[in-house]
Amino acid sequence: MESDLPVHGWYRFALSFPPHLVRHCQKQFDVGPGQVVLDPFCGAGATLVECKKRGIESLGIEPNPIAHFASSVKTSWDADADALLERSVAIANRAKSDLRKESLVAIDSQSALSRVAPRLLGLSEKQSRLLIKGSISPLPLHKTIRLLQLIEGDCHPLYSKYERLALASALPTCIGNLKFGPEVGAGPPKPDAPVIDCWLNKMRSIALDLAAVSDDRREVRSTTYKADARTAHQTLAPESVDAVITSPPYPNEKDYTRTTRLESVILGFLKDREGLRTLKRSLVRSNTRGVYKDDKDDLAVSDSPEIIALANEIEQKRIRLGKTSGFERLYGRVTKLYFGGMARHLAQLRHSLKPGANLAYVVGDQASYLRVMIRTGERLGDIARALGYVVMGRDLFRTRFSTATGQRLREEALALIWPGWNGQ
Repeated sequence: MESDLPVHGWYRFALSFPPHLVRHCQKQFDVGPGQVVLDPFCGAGATLVECKKRGIESLGIEPNPIAHFASSVKTSWDADADALLERSVAIANRAKSDLRKESLVAIDSQSALSRVAPRLLGLSEKQSRLLIKGSISPLPLHKTIRLLQLIEGDCHPLYSKYERLALASALPTCIGNLKFGPEVGAGPPKPDAPVIDCWLNKMRSIALDLAAVSDDRREVRSTTYKADARTAHQTLAPESVDAVITSPPYPNEKDYTRTTRLESVILGFLKDREGLRTLKRSLVRSNTRGVYKDDKDDLAVSDSPEIIALANEIEQKRIRLGKTSGFERLYGRVTKLYFGGMARHLAQLRHSLKPGANLAYVVGDQASYLRVMIRTGERLGDIARALGYVVMGRDLFRTRFSTATGQRLREEALALIWPGWNGQ
């Protein structure tokens, strides 16, 4: 079986879109060189990377700045591997030398930490308020900032993007205190962490992958747009896409911006709450933490009896159970906003699809809202059919256990075809 690690491992989300599923869809749709594949919810670029590996031009849409950055870097293979690694080793040595002068390399006790604490670098108050409490300890944060200062102080137009991405990848996995489950949270604090070595190991992996890339794949075009998938028509050219392979957010209480919060803040992609609010407004409303009073995506499904019935079922159960928190009161509304946002996306996307384009939407059933089952793929199929798409089926690719219901929930690929405006 082909490994998912090369290039994908440069930066990945927890529970991210599996590359082997992308390969399955590519084979099923028989897409190849000369065609264009779109991922309108591209995240860290799994679809785009798999396309580039196979010589297929690809397009991605992603509003989250750290994910957009990761996707762009992971599809940029123009650096010389040996020169990149040589530069990385030099930066690592300089960082270790600077930290030794500060007596910070070998500190591993709380008493030692307290003696140097007044000299430690940190984040601004606005930045700190964005982080999950306890997500990184003071000493690892200081080392990270020192390393980042060296990377940015010796900024190179070709190499620095890989160096920043390697740091973004190392932060949640071996520098910070994060733990990943159904939701991201803070685990046991690490008084210290091997920041420089973690980063350098990531850089070695990137250099190794770049050295293995065949020359005929380096120039394969891949473009990631920092945009909102609900307004795809403003970004993409008319009738320019042959196939869509994507995994949009699911309707649940997972705040996707929390998953990338640590690296987003430390690398400067998020600076304050206004920036976070702007980001959340550019996302399909899939959880109650991203709902705003002036949201109107629900209007797009106001005539859908299935969605209205589902939202009413959730609201009636809330009332019956006496659930009165602010978030619980939004369960019915966010359900309509989610499917309305997806309806807007599918409606606008039609203008950019070639007649006969194949689409695969990998989605999962959910029961986060008072254990009311949301058959995501089935409902999206209803919406797509009403917009003129042909629903080819829903292919199960795995099930997962729901702690809320004790049931196995389906994750499936909703397969669609756009017949063209004359084929509706």
